[in-house]
Amino acid sequence: MDLAPLVLSLKVATTATAIAAVLGISIAALLANARFRGRDLVDVLITAPIVLPPTVLGYYLLVALGRRSFLGHAFEAAFGSSIVFTQTGAVVAATVGALPLVVKSGRAALEQVDPTLIRAARTLGAGPLRAFVTIQLRLAARGVVAAVMLAFARALGDFGVTLMVAGDIPGETQTASLAIYDAIQGQRDQAALGLVVALAVVAISILYVANKLTGARDAR
Repeated sequence: MDLAPLVLSLKVATTATAIAAVLGISIAALLANARFRGRDLVDVLITAPIVLPPTVLGYYLLVALGRRSFLGHAFEAAFGSSIVFTQTGAVVAATVGALPLVVKSGRAALEQVDPTLIRAARTLGAGPLRAFVTIQLRLAARGVVAAVMLAFARALGDFGVTLMVAGDIPGETQTASLAIYDAIQGQRDQAALGLVVALAVVAISILYVANKLTGARDAR
């Protein structure tokens, strides 16, 4: 079994999850704690990647990040490489797929924290950021960690959006999911089976730990 696609998937998923965690927890905190015009619209836009067909989402990303777009042109001018059909594109695709899970699950965990505790911290002199980090985020840590773990599992197994944005280039953008598809198309069942088992073991392990974390939180 060629391990290169699996290694690439782990690399892409790790980077994407780190980005999604930072952005997602920030957005989740905003949606959980702030009341502002357009709040529901932000929530809908963040959630959209969960329900949009991968081809539709991939098309939007291609239009937004392609060489002819402002973002794509600016990125290529700055870094000398395009976003699409590169590992950067694979990371972007995985991040977009993982972000809604961090935001939705993270927001739910943050909203379960008793707001009285946060107000008490503010009364004692803590600023908004300090009260969030030391009280709300700390008490919601199990749920937030579970959300990030689910995001990693989602990023690890992304297929449709990655195929649209990064392509299926062996040794460059061919992740484990894409390699499985290619192996099945080429009737290389043993190669496909090895990657299928590897991804399944990782995904099931993550789900098990995430359930344990959220179960322990709910038990309290």
